[in-house]
Amino acid sequence: MNNISDIEIRRDAEQMVLDLLSAINEKDFATAREFVWDNFTFEGVLGRRDGADAYFADLPRMNMNYSVLQSFARGLDVCVLSNLRIGDKKEIFCCSWYKLRQGKIASLRVLFDPRPLLAN
Repeated sequence: MNNISDIEIRRDAEQMVLDLLSAINEKDFATAREFVWDNFTFEGVLGRRDGADAYFADLPRMNMNYSVLQSFARGLDVCVLSNLRIGDKKEIFCCSWYKLRQGKIASLRVLFDPRPLLAN
């Protein structure tokens, strides 16, 4: 019988999210896509995407880069506090909540102040 501790589950979940963000920062979207389920959902302040293909289709044009400030996990939930840069816009502070299920990322909810992105 395989007995995995809660600490190991949290560490693996947190590392998976950090690996996803690293792949996104490197513009390696094929690798990033491997970390999420096909029915992955994204919910943010500017919209929602249902399905991994819809989410990853937007990433190249958004030119996002995460500068991770802090990350922590509780079970299969991972929170990342970061400075997020989208294109040539000013960095914005962002809080991301990732929920994992059966070894992959199932959903992402993101909160930030969108005003810097909407400014001319």
